[in-house]
Amino acid sequence: MPQNDSPETGPHVHVPYDLVDKYLPYIRKERLNLEIYFGSVTFDRLTERDITGLKDRLDYNPALSIHAPFMDLSPGAVDPKVREITKKRFSDVMDFAEILRPRVVVFHSGYDRWKYDNRIDIWLEGSLDTWGPVNKRAVDIGTRIAIENIFEDDPEHLRILMDEMNSGNFGVCFDTGHFNLFSRLTLTEWLGIIKSNIVEVHLHDNSGYADDHLAIGEGNFDFETLFEELEGTGCVYTIEAHNVKDVKKSLKRLRAYID
Repeated sequence: MPQNDSPETGPHVHVPYDLVDKYLPYIRKERLNLEIYFGSVTFDRLTERDITGLKDRLDYNPALSIHAPFMDLSPGAVDPKVREITKKRFSDVMDFAEILRPRVVVFHSGYDRWKYDNRIDIWLEGSLDTWGPVNKRAVDIGTRIAIENIFEDDPEHLRILMDEMNSGNFGVCFDTGHFNLFSRLTLTEWLGIIKSNIVEVHLHDNSGYADDHLAIGEGNFDFETLFEELEGTGCVYTIEAHNVKDVKKSLKRLRAYID
């Protein structure tokens, strides 16, 4: 993170929990703010002591965010047992949030218009059952919830979810790479629908063919328009490049947009 950025305003860098210790010397040297991703495979092995130990190792007091598990989970599931498993996973994530005190916890919506046959109402019913308790805990902890776009070709269901939740604590994580792959709307159209709800942005690039998680400027996403549209919103900007080289490139290029 550039040295003139404060932890409250500087960008975050996405890193899986299992890789934090591998990159800890670099993380501490650069005093990076972090978005810590907790994947499903190792999740059940983690204890309160592990999370407290992580916080202790990050002793330079970075700003943090959390990316929750998402594989196979379905917050809007029709099957109540699937939804209960999802809710348990999310509850455990919020236990970690109580220790780490992140600014934002990012979740996936689980919505796919093909799977739900464009029945947003069916997905919404289960989603509200899931997100109500999660958001209540987030308010108590002092963190915000952000729902990330994945396969969405437009943000209409996210807008409806935001309206139904009706909470300033509950918002959207706009993912640039996923938008670039799947959106049928222009960036300006998409942001016009959901901009007021965006609390975090995942920054990575691609050329519209694969979810490459490239450095900013290595693909064809329109970052100039993005930062013009989001100027002054105060959202968390998170680098989601998948190697140190691209993280460094992205941090350098980001300064041209947000300094």
